[in-house]
Amino acid sequence: MQVQFTVIALIMETFSELLILSLVMPIITCSAKVPAVIVFGDSSVDPGNNNQIATIAKSDFPPYGRDLPGGRPTGRFCNGRLASDFISEAFGLKKLIPAYLDPSFNIGDFATGVSFASAATGYDNATSEILSVIPLWKEVNYYKEYQKRLRDYLGNEKATEIISEALYVTSVGTNDFLENYYSDTQPLRRSQFTIDGYQDFLIKIVADFMRQLYSLGARKISLGGLPPMGCLPLERTVNVLYGHDCKEEYNNVSRNFNAKLHDLVLKLNQDLPGLKLMPSNPYYTLQDIVKNLSSYGFEVADRGCCGTGEFEMGYVCNLNTPFTCPDANKFVFWDSFHPTQKTNHILADYIVHKYLAEFL
Repeated sequence: MQVQFTVIALIMETFSELLILSLVMPIITCSAKVPAVIVFGDSSVDPGNNNQIATIAKSDFPPYGRDLPGGRPTGRFCNGRLASDFISEAFGLKKLIPAYLDPSFNIGDFATGVSFASAATGYDNATSEILSVIPLWKEVNYYKEYQKRLRDYLGNEKATEIISEALYVTSVGTNDFLENYYSDTQPLRRSQFTIDGYQDFLIKIVADFMRQLYSLGARKISLGGLPPMGCLPLERTVNVLYGHDCKEEYNNVSRNFNAKLHDLVLKLNQDLPGLKLMPSNPYYTLQDIVKNLSSYGFEVADRGCCGTGEFEMGYVCNLNTPFTCPDANKFVFWDSFHPTQKTNHILADYIVHKYLAEFL
């Protein structure tokens, strides 16, 4: 166990150096190996699917999206672009990945990239039920529908090529812990599982999800891990006893779950011929940003830009919210839960260089 933690510490030190280098490296662009980026997940990668469903988990209003072209809110929980948007651009594809449920787009738009993600969802179906959002199984069903539409649009041969050569980006899991397991209003999972047992429960779901994508033709998959959940502004706001510092209990959960994801990646890559599953872990990247603000050009990490930044997100972050900052580039977080566009760009650049470069 001591050896494991020593290795992790060394990795953290090298991460810091590599990340600072990534700030001055131009984002890689290429148009060859990956014809499309296909996305599953939660608000970290939802470009607006929740706009089309009956839920309070929405962000299709200002000041969300204020730094997008035209300042138009799209449903992204950010002042601008998401990490998945920057990953798409890195592969020479569109700069804004469209939401599958957005009626203003069609299958022609989706042929080079699409997101099925839904804010506030999780691996656990019970998580998606809390705010009545799209469960992960339904995201997969939409993907099956997408495949049929793509075959009708491009023909079987071309569609099959896109499906097999596309990059699949997944980013989900935070809500399972913060919105579900640790929530005072959701006692069910805590009554059923220890925190370690709940992680194992989720890992089985992740494994089934990856195997299902594989059976549907996916071969290049970026499996996103958890961020340092205890450093999200909302969690720091309520961490009064420890001076509003990062909540280490939650950070420990993130690290443990990411380690389990890594073990799963090794197993699935061995079990499934032709699979290239990459563990795109954002934990140490974001942790380094929070701890070394000035190295990345930031000034504030303990609160978001919107409002006081301590609790605002979703409908509580709106044009009537006072104290919203004028320059989001100084902030690591846009609201109390989600990174700014600038942070998303740094995270995406690092993921592309560290984990996805072989697909370029």
